[in-house]
Formats: sequence, C-alpha cells, structure tokens
Amino acid sequence: MELVINGCPRSFGQVRNIAQLLAELDLADKRLAVEHNGKIVTRSRFDDVSLVNGDRLEIITAVGGG
Repeated sequence: MELVINGCPRSFGQVRNIAQLLAELDLADKRLAVEHNGKIVTRSRFDDVSLVNGDRLEIITAVGGG
C-alpha cells in the first residue's frame, strides 16, 4: 500500500488502519497527533479509521523541553 506520510510517499505491507500503521512506524506508544486526509483523528479512533492506497497522513509527535 502506498501512503503519503508528512508529505513523503511511503510503501507499507498489510496495514489496515491507523493503529497498525503507527505500530509499523514504532510510534504506537508515543504522544502524537494524526491527521488523515485533512481531518484530525483522535487516539480512540485509531483502530476504527481504515487506510486505503493513496491516503495522506500527517503525524506530529510531542517533544518535551523547557
């Protein structure tokens, strides 16, 4: 499956939803925000939002500092 992640085309095998994609990217346990085709997706819906070829995602991770 071809997805665009943060503006960069990427190929993935068997990812069906956002939760599986984040696991594949080793981001499942990180604090982050996800936008799927222009819409913000809450963490509670990561398992419910299906991915299809050509979807565009923005994944923003929280970085602590001070």
